[in-house]
Amino acid sequence: MVGNVRAEQATHDLTSFLGAPVLHRTSRPVWRRWFAALAAPVLAVGLLAAPAHAADLTPVTSTLTSANPADNIPHAQDGDTKAFAEIGSTVYVGGSFTSVKAAGATSWTSRNYLFAYDRTSGALKADFSPTLDGAVHALAASPDGKLIVGGAFKNVNGVSRKNLVALDPATGATVASWVGRSDGGLVRRTVVVGNKLYIAGAFHWVNGTEHSLLARLDATTGAIDPSFQIDASVARASSELVWGLAVAPDGKTLVAVGNFTEVNGQPRNQVVVVDLDGTPTVANWSTQRYVAPCYSGSFPFYARDVDFSDDGTYFVIIADGGRGDGAYCDAIARFETADRGTAMDATWVNYTGTDSVTSVEVADNVVYVGGHFRWLSNANGNDSAGSGAINRFGLGALDPINGLPLVWNPTRSGAPAGTTTWGPIMWELWRGSTGLYAGFDSDGLGNEYHGRLGLFPLAGGRTVAATNAPTASSGYLYVGTGNGQTAKVSFNGSTLGAPVASAQANLTAAGAAFSVGNKLYWSKTDPTAAGGSYLGVSMFTGGTVGAPWVSSGYNDWFNPATMAGAFYLDGRMYYTKAGTNKLFYRYLEPDGYIVGCTEFTLPSVGLNWGNVRGMAWVDGKIVYGNTNGSLRAVPFDETAVDGAASVEIAPAGGGVDWSSRTLFFATS
Repeated sequence: MVGNVRAEQATHDLTSFLGAPVLHRTSRPVWRRWFAALAAPVLAVGLLAAPAHAADLTPVTSTLTSANPADNIPHAQDGDTKAFAEIGSTVYVGGSFTSVKAAGATSWTSRNYLFAYDRTSGALKADFSPTLDGAVHALAASPDGKLIVGGAFKNVNGVSRKNLVALDPATGATVASWVGRSDGGLVRRTVVVGNKLYIAGAFHWVNGTEHSLLARLDATTGAIDPSFQIDASVARASSELVWGLAVAPDGKTLVAVGNFTEVNGQPRNQVVVVDLDGTPTVANWSTQRYVAPCYSGSFPFYARDVDFSDDGTYFVIIADGGRGDGAYCDAIARFETADRGTAMDATWVNYTGTDSVTSVEVADNVVYVGGHFRWLSNANGNDSAGSGAINRFGLGALDPINGLPLVWNPTRSGAPAGTTTWGPIMWELWRGSTGLYAGFDSDGLGNEYHGRLGLFPLAGGRTVAATNAPTASSGYLYVGTGNGQTAKVSFNGSTLGAPVASAQANLTAAGAAFSVGNKLYWSKTDPTAAGGSYLGVSMFTGGTVGAPWVSSGYNDWFNPATMAGAFYLDGRMYYTKAGTNKLFYRYLEPDGYIVGCTEFTLPSVGLNWGNVRGMAWVDGKIVYGNTNGSLRAVPFDETAVDGAASVEIAPAGGGVDWSSRTLFFATS
């Protein structure tokens, strides 16, 4: 927990650069009050919401960094780390710290707000020694190799440079010819795409021209781009500002988040999408999910950060604020870049259960998040672990397809005695050339001492393969015929072959079953399990089900015996329940075998799901058994099911009884 002194210091820091009144709250722990004090930065957690649509998502190969932080990264002694940049083999670090030291050094070196070190050795760059009088919030490299710095400073190297400056990357000297200037508020974000520099923060003038909270400059010269006139304004409470900013890699779309309710006179609450192709315009995109207040009224805003995927097809917004009625509070949410319209909903949402998320970085098909959370996938929890919660102490990595946590859990832990063990903000996650940089306000990372910053290297990481249901158009249906017994029936998508008995000694006390890659997931009745059954996983090789293992201890809350049939497709586990006329689904993550905490219902008509027994997905169709012993198939597009298109494959009373819950499709 953060003490009162820390809260008061945060209040002073924010007031000094915004000149804003500070809102306090006393009904939550002190670390929450710290965020409330930031009339600009603010944090929290939320409820559950159904996804907007299937979004035509298929599993992707993800590359995870190592969860073991690099040992040669310098430390900062105090304050926090807010920003990183790389130019050549040099790493630049900005924040509110005043002293730093190389890893292994015994003494601290005075460095106020900005320092540089060698990426390979970790040695401090002694020749880089700029002088600033305020915190650095943002760093970027210009195309011609200058270091662009944004923040809450007024003077740089003894000369007035309010909040924005370009420095020589070798010495830290001010580049006098670079003409970019802010008006003394705050430059919170700097993003360079091509030769365009986008800035965001709490300002109203740039280079002597009126620009409210957002502006675009020539990255090489600092000259203002007059064609970009996108002005955010009208705070929800306290002081207006843009806190998070991202630009798609192709340079055609911008997303900004922060404390505003209007952009160019149009209602846009906390989030705005801007079309940059041609003359920049406010896009026909808005959402109601950041309009309602979260349960803590002391949070002026809660949309905290945003980032695009590497291919620019989607962006992810993270938030704080506490729970909210239909709002994405204390949550991570994915949106599709190409979507347009009003009242846009997320593709998926991951709630922490009333803990703050403060930073996001999407890279290598992984959604990395950091903050003051203790769990992810915790929509059923409220300041405690609910059913389906996954332990993640301040850091996590999510599958971009369904938002569930991947097996990557370094934790914000390891701070030695006498240091800060658990600060409220992970200020920055940034994918550099060799891994994922983390900037924060405490001294532990990966169960090791790391003062205020760290690096999770790509070296030592791993690849998570794209895993899905079998995609072949022909193969075999396996249907349970007794304990440890199945019938194996060839199937080409429409026609069945002759059944062949297939003994499966490991498939005992089995219920619903489905294939995922080279594994079979199946419900196993076990009186010692928490709910009387567990979701087991077996290797499936050469037509044989291997010995099962418990899918995950995180699934103890889930009773798979309630499923009358199930199949997996594109990050979702679809299933039915006996006597219930609905097709349900939950997200399911093969990396860790984790079942999602929320149950959704897919729209359908004309099909009595309560009578379905056993299901499989085969070449665009749901193949399903029935209580009367017949086998049928219906087209499946992952958005809805129309039972009118269902066709019979095998009648009741044929050579095989298709009324078993155990039914799956495989290619061997």
